[in-house]
Amino acid sequence: MNGALDIVTTVLLVAGGFFCVVGGIGLHRFSDFYQRTHAASVTDTAGAGLMLVGLMFQGGLSMVTLKLVLVLAFLLFSSPAIAHALVKAAHGHGLALELEIEDEPGRDGDAAG
Repeated sequence: MNGALDIVTTVLLVAGGFFCVVGGIGLHRFSDFYQRTHAASVTDTAGAGLMLVGLMFQGGLSMVTLKLVLVLAFLLFSSPAIAHALVKAAHGHGLALELEIEDEPGRDGDAAG
């Protein structure tokens, strides 16, 4: 049973690490503030959440697991709310969304199809 628990813990920790690395790559690759905020908030919540669940499996039924549950609950409530508040404040201060729309070949720029 201990070997199966170690495998589940390892899978969760590796998956959480993967989400965190993908979020870091997203922060580097995306050019817009809103895209970067989305990449950071989604992957932060998913990556750290998976890592905390993996640590909970490894901790068993103990006070450490209770503390990890509290940290996970705080993370799941605060991270999306903070990202939303940050984006709303940026939009309220006039930070425009950068849209890159490529023209289709053969179109002359009129709005009618």
